[in-house]
Amino acid sequence: MNQEIRQVTAHALRALYQDGHPNTAALASARSTTSFTSPRAQAVWPVMLASLTPQMLSHQGQPTAAETAVYAAVRLFAIHQQGQSVCAYAPAIHQQDDATKGTELFKALAEFRNADNQQALDRRVRSVLSTGNVASILNELSHLVKILKASKRAPQVDYAQLAQDVYGLQQNYQWANQIRLRWGEQYFWQESSNTQTEGKTHA
Repeated sequence: MNQEIRQVTAHALRALYQDGHPNTAALASARSTTSFTSPRAQAVWPVMLASLTPQMLSHQGQPTAAETAVYAAVRLFAIHQQGQSVCAYAPAIHQQDDATKGTELFKALAEFRNADNQQALDRRVRSVLSTGNVASILNELSHLVKILKASKRAPQVDYAQLAQDVYGLQQNYQWANQIRLRWGEQYFWQESSNTQTEGKTHA
């Protein structure tokens, strides 16, 4: 189901962006609540639920792992998209019909990391990587997206991939650990690599 999560999320995000005419009511609704079941989130339902496959839907009134993951990505996209003219979402891997290329969230954060914000940013990233509680992770991710958005050079982010990751976090301990390791590698290794490259350049 992993690739399906990515695909349906991409479809929902594009439907919300509407080729440069964002569904402002739905995006505002998503920004206003972390809970997919909240009445305030219902403006998102027509777009988001229409993108899901039958297997992803809840039949007991409790959000499925798929619904939780897709809504989390929609909400983070809504936070990032506010006040932006360019779509905040773009896939990290080129698709045939994509003219732009995005980046995964933790790679984007690594590029934004500098002497002024490193301590605060590192603290929030470590908080994400050290907890197994999905609600806590999603809360921290919303803060990280707000920090990223504050940068004038904030890149487009692959929120469909992030939905796939959030889905994986809910599956089992081993899968969750693999995702956290990949996020940590994306965030910490890139900074180290850049430092080494700069050292060689100045040698």
